[in-house]
Amino acid sequence: MDRDWTKRTRAVHEGARRSQFAELSEAIFLTQGFDYPSAEAAEARFEKAARDEFIYARYGNPTVAIFEDRLAMIEGAEDAFACASGMAAVNGALMALLKAGDRVVAARALFGSCLYILEEVLGRFGVEVVLVDGTDLEAWRRAVTPGTAAVFFEMISNPVLEVVDLPAVAEIAHAAGAKVIVDNVFATPVFSRAFEQGADLVVYSATKHIDGQGRCLGGAILGPREVIRGPVQTYMKHSGGAISPFNAWVMLKGLETLDLRVRAQAAGARLIAEGLKDDPRFARVIYPGLAGHPGHALFPEGGTLLALDLAGGKEAAFKVLNALDIWRISNNLGDAKSIITHPATTTHQNLPEETRSVLGIGPGLLRLSVGLEDPADLLADLRAALDTL
Repeated sequence: MDRDWTKRTRAVHEGARRSQFAELSEAIFLTQGFDYPSAEAAEARFEKAARDEFIYARYGNPTVAIFEDRLAMIEGAEDAFACASGMAAVNGALMALLKAGDRVVAARALFGSCLYILEEVLGRFGVEVVLVDGTDLEAWRRAVTPGTAAVFFEMISNPVLEVVDLPAVAEIAHAAGAKVIVDNVFATPVFSRAFEQGADLVVYSATKHIDGQGRCLGGAILGPREVIRGPVQTYMKHSGGAISPFNAWVMLKGLETLDLRVRAQAAGARLIAEGLKDDPRFARVIYPGLAGHPGHALFPEGGTLLALDLAGGKEAAFKVLNALDIWRISNNLGDAKSIITHPATTTHQNLPEETRSVLGIGPGLLRLSVGLEDPADLLADLRAALDTL
């Protein structure tokens, strides 16, 4: 039934399946195999299984199916395939759709593991990969030539928070016959309008905001049912990238509070960005929710992350990091705990220095993921650490 529910209500109720015990909290089906009532039933299921007929946990599982259906309904997608991690989702989406001789155009500002998949893995198997400045529409127009198979980018880039004009890039891509694959982690399902704006496939690392408490790995690929239950499912079930039932259940529980958490975190990020934007110790305070951000009109919600670029470089950045009390130094994001990291020496350490410079990942850059603590306490902690400079 197509209910006129908001995302917040869908995140609590959609996709539910109850056992004969009518449990209120969704059950965890910790099984890898399934019993068939007859040999004929087994044959029929292997020929064509219905949505709630299962064969093997690598192909599907009742708990996983609830998570997939609920996330798809929140995102506004026809279907979803839940993956073992965010990178399994990125790899699965690209590998399922691309083949030797294809051309893919991607934004240059990508997480290091995404660049590895594009340049090392796909490149090794004969896929032509072209990298462009994701915010430069003319660069997209030049690179996305007729016959391009796909474009790929982070809606909001990691870690410098550039916002790609999804509707404009989608128009360019579709005119050339290319599929649009969007990594939407920083936008989150709460603020996402990706499918409305032209995305064909959306990938998530559920490890981040969807779990939201740093417990489990997970990911998802979302899109049209014929693609998700066609090439995506075929690739994922044979290559082994499916999520575990327990992790799917954790993510399912995370979805129930996702809207509340993300909106509170985004409000905190905005308060901190506003509080620090005029501090002379920063060369840049980067937050899409600030009116001066180049991508503000595209993503006024701002999101849960901001970046601070200290004028004093690595020495100043490390001194601030080591003086913090509440903020935790870690490379995760989207957690209930506020997290800060120094990308140049951690998440983006393996990029050549020249590449980091082009992407704006300087020695003084800090990436902050705002948690659920009181924003006033977080801001006071940052200011106290800055005063040690």
